[in-house]
Amino acid sequence: MVGCTSAPQTPQIAVYLDESKPMDERVEDALQRMTLREKIDIIHAQSKFSSPGVERLGIPELWCTDGPHGIRPEVMWDEWDQAKWTNDSCTAFPALPCLAATWNPDMSAKYGKAIGEEARYREKDVLLGPGVNIYRTPMNGRNFEYMGEDPHLSSKMVVPYIQEVQKNGVAACVKHFALNNQEIERHAVNVVVDDRALYEIYLPAFKAAVQEGGAWAIMPAYNRYKGQHCCHNQYLLNDILKGEWGFDGATISDWGGVHDTKEAALHGLDLEFGSWTNGLNWGASNAYDMYHMAMPYMKMIESGELTTKALDDKVRRVLRLIFRTAMNTKKPFGSMNNEEHLEAAREIAGEGIVLLKNDNNVLPFDLNKQKNILVVGENAIKMMTVGGGSSSLKVRKEFTPLDGIKLYVGDKANIIYERGYVGDVTGEYNGVKSGQDLSENRSAEQLIADAVAAAQKADAVIFIGGLNKKEGQDCEGADRSELGLPYGQDAVIEALAAANKNLAVINISGNAVAMPWIEKVPSIMQGWFLGSESGNALAKVIFGEVNPSGHLPFTFPVKIEDNAAHAVGEWPGKEDVHYNESIFVGYRWADKEQIKALFPFGHGLSYTTFAVSEPTISKNSIKEGGKLTIKCKVTNTGNREGAEVVQLYIGDHESSLPRPVKELKGFKKLHLAAGESGVAEFTITDEDLKFFDDKRHEWVAEAGSFTAYIATSAEEILHQVDFTLK
Repeated sequence: MVGCTSAPQTPQIAVYLDESKPMDERVEDALQRMTLREKIDIIHAQSKFSSPGVERLGIPELWCTDGPHGIRPEVMWDEWDQAKWTNDSCTAFPALPCLAATWNPDMSAKYGKAIGEEARYREKDVLLGPGVNIYRTPMNGRNFEYMGEDPHLSSKMVVPYIQEVQKNGVAACVKHFALNNQEIERHAVNVVVDDRALYEIYLPAFKAAVQEGGAWAIMPAYNRYKGQHCCHNQYLLNDILKGEWGFDGATISDWGGVHDTKEAALHGLDLEFGSWTNGLNWGASNAYDMYHMAMPYMKMIESGELTTKALDDKVRRVLRLIFRTAMNTKKPFGSMNNEEHLEAAREIAGEGIVLLKNDNNVLPFDLNKQKNILVVGENAIKMMTVGGGSSSLKVRKEFTPLDGIKLYVGDKANIIYERGYVGDVTGEYNGVKSGQDLSENRSAEQLIADAVAAAQKADAVIFIGGLNKKEGQDCEGADRSELGLPYGQDAVIEALAAANKNLAVINISGNAVAMPWIEKVPSIMQGWFLGSESGNALAKVIFGEVNPSGHLPFTFPVKIEDNAAHAVGEWPGKEDVHYNESIFVGYRWADKEQIKALFPFGHGLSYTTFAVSEPTISKNSIKEGGKLTIKCKVTNTGNREGAEVVQLYIGDHESSLPRPVKELKGFKKLHLAAGESGVAEFTITDEDLKFFDDKRHEWVAEAGSFTAYIATSAEEILHQVDFTLK
């Protein structure tokens, strides 16, 4: 009898390695294979920006990178010092207030796609951004990393960013959760705020990031809330984030944000980074083993003080994060510094620049008429991609405003430059050097005199000033000391206004500033920190190739006392900081107190004009679970293409709890050719009419009368329509 052999058996792949299997099955399979030590190792750092995987099981390490405006250059394994790579320059994208100022979710998607591709190309698994902390006061040094004062605008703008980043197999780590509204005493200050303000103002953008954006990671903040540090906070991380919102991703500590082993173990932190300056000083060979969630945690488990229940939940979340990123074999290759990314940076910058004032149509400048143009101001020549804290970047090339203006004008006009004032002559942060020499020997008086003399001979003057990224301005780790412009810039602007009537002031900042000279200056533009393509984007707007269509994502107060945190709240706090203003943040406070802003939330002008028709409403009442629609026709009545942002605010006539006069509930940006019309359509449901009842701990919509306001800013109300909720 002839024998036969069976067919060769295909080796069975481990479930956790099989990407065709459901995620939870893979996670559980890997978890049950891990030793206690491997579980402990996977939940804390092994270097400045990486955490270990499980080498025995073929689970790779996880690499993070700072964002949210570009991919940070490589640093040493244990230290902040530069690794001195020659191929880690990135595209710097505009700072997030500029993105929010586009009021265009398509721009947010473009931003997320490009920065996600750069992170992927650099083989990063977690992008530490975007930031969506609410702009409570213009004094917060870190506002330039966030998306403004309104929870609805931030919510709508953060979701496409996250979705597009994560299509690259890179996790968006949304930060800083929550109530991160000051840098002074940021590791110690305890925020005291009512639940209404927490749920209505400070949490919605994070909730949208989780439930709509599907964020894979969240970074808790440095500060304390309810007496617990946010990086191990029962109410924020366990009760709200993982409980109420069903977040299935991982929480990643801010660097140095963990303070206690037992609290970190029990109160919702999953992955610990940066608890000491480096990995060398706190242990004989490996200080990372001394982190709170390393050997100290393991010893608590071995002694029986803690169980492995919380640990296993952390490990599941970190494994899920690794499977989604580092072990995702289907992710694209990514790309870096290509023309598509530079074009995205230019387009977002151009669409986010806000024309604040333009009397007598001073802007755009006409190169057929204005042949001698004077540029004044240090911010015209200073590189702004270096500095500011963890968002400091090393770029392949940064076009400063003066670079961009000269490149755009070419030989069509004569460009003259005068310094005007001296601010920050340095250009270095964490070992990244701009290479600029901004030293200056002239006195402040001589600088002004030279600028005025040049202005008197010029056909037009562009002053480019504002803030920079030096500590005490728009910078992590410290807050601003004044609302006014630093370095004596007010005197320079006043002198220029007296010398030449064709003056445009461009404010470069991530924050509102005071403008005591506003009545003397005909044209003012908010220029933001615009990244690699800053000068090219600004030049296109200054000379009219791009029609400005940005609208402010936060209020510019006339004086600091017009801001609620400074009028009735506390700022800054040293031990406790009380948010006495509650829900009345930004324009909500201005409406309540009838305070006229220097420039209101949502404000933005154009080089063309628009007409918005009386709105039509589908019905005059709405029931629970129902909806109604409001439409209005928008026509470009000028002679050139442009875009208008139509804003929908809703106000409740009578409520059992105090409510704002009105709140943003919708917006539509319409790009229209000259003479073209479009329709802004809004859908209102009972969800849009709810407030958070902190006594019942639930969202409530009360029957009664409401008003829908059609506007182009919080102050510029065009039409209103009444309706009822039954």
